[in-house]
Amino acid sequence: MSAQECHNGKELEMDKGQLIHEKISVPGDAARTSRMRLLNLVLTSMTTNNATVIHGRAGTGKTTVAADCARRAPRPTCWLKVDAADSELGMFCRYLTATLKSQCPSLDERHMLQITESGSRDRAGLFAEALVFQLTDLRSDPLLLVIEDLHLVYDADWVVPFFQRLLPLLPSDVHVVITCRSLLPTPLWRLRSKQMLRVIQESELAFNLDETLQLFKTYGLNEDHARAALRETNGRAAAIANFAATPGRAGRAVADNLLSIEPRQMRGLHLITPDLQT
Repeated sequence: MSAQECHNGKELEMDKGQLIHEKISVPGDAARTSRMRLLNLVLTSMTTNNATVIHGRAGTGKTTVAADCARRAPRPTCWLKVDAADSELGMFCRYLTATLKSQCPSLDERHMLQITESGSRDRAGLFAEALVFQLTDLRSDPLLLVIEDLHLVYDADWVVPFFQRLLPLLPSDVHVVITCRSLLPTPLWRLRSKQMLRVIQESELAFNLDETLQLFKTYGLNEDHARAALRETNGRAAAIANFAATPGRAGRAVADNLLSIEPRQMRGLHLITPDLQT
């Protein structure tokens, strides 16, 4: 081994020791109740598509659904929580290869890091191809890769060429789930038309009545409270959860007051429906 290779190896080991473990771990808090409707959408997509994109604004339940799926999926999961520092391709590569090595120990992260730090104009595309080659060559079992909050690095110049090259080439037994607040800044219609990509919209993330009833039951709350919450929050995941979990505050207190009033009295009072999403 040359002196330069030895130096690079030591540098890589140092970098690995400095990685933030929480970024490559499935979130620890399990969902209070599993939403099988959404889980089944993702599980079905695993068998028919290369990737699934779950997108919606903050508080719509993207991460909760992805984490619940990671725990329940019939395959090992690698998790990557993206933050703004990952806009540098080399940093993204370090974390991506670190989480993948938890299931693919033979992955050659040094080779891929060298690609990302090269002066090549197509380094993002070459990195994607090298990653696909190794996943194809090394994997013997199906794999799920979840990339959370990808929107935080959309401004990086490598995002579009990397995912344009990666997603169509993924091995059939590797599925990628991406959570984001807006769709990737890359043409997705080709992937969708070729049934390579499933997009779960914000409207699909909203709680329906059955899911609301199931959640409220875990708090010992009745159907009237569930219906009031659904009506006032439009099924937004964070608002529904706050409504159920905080007696004496915003949602539950208002619901108790409203439900104590007879419908005829309510019509006579001309009450204005409160906004419980704030």
